[in-house]
Amino acid sequence: MRRYEPGNQAPTGGLGTHGDRQTAEPIHRKLIRPNLSELKERMQQRPPRRKQVPPEQTNAEAFYYLKQMNSRTPMIVVLKDGEELHGVIEWYDRICIKVNRIGAPNLMVMKDCIKYMYKEEELKGTKETSADGI
Repeated sequence: MRRYEPGNQAPTGGLGTHGDRQTAEPIHRKLIRPNLSELKERMQQRPPRRKQVPPEQTNAEAFYYLKQMNSRTPMIVVLKDGEELHGVIEWYDRICIKVNRIGAPNLMVMKDCIKYMYKEEELKGTKETSADGI
């Protein structure tokens, strides 16, 4: 006869025993580590995360213009053709700025025409350091 055929009795020792008593159900132990194949399947089911699209407007430009306008900082605006405008930014909007100049007419300059701009004090600072030879 085989060991586990119907009509045979289960072995008396082994998993179902506790000391000299026998328990009706075997003890099931849960694995500490999850099955790696299940984790791989879960990871493949998730769509890959995309990077978030940066906001269209960060308001950094508006902050810069407001700061220069409130402190009335003398600015140098360099146009794409190389011309330099010296003055104070009086007003701005989405497409242009208004430069208030001393001894010359005020100008409204399209932002598309501006190559770059900087503070007039930065120009003075570079001339002083170059004159010292440092």
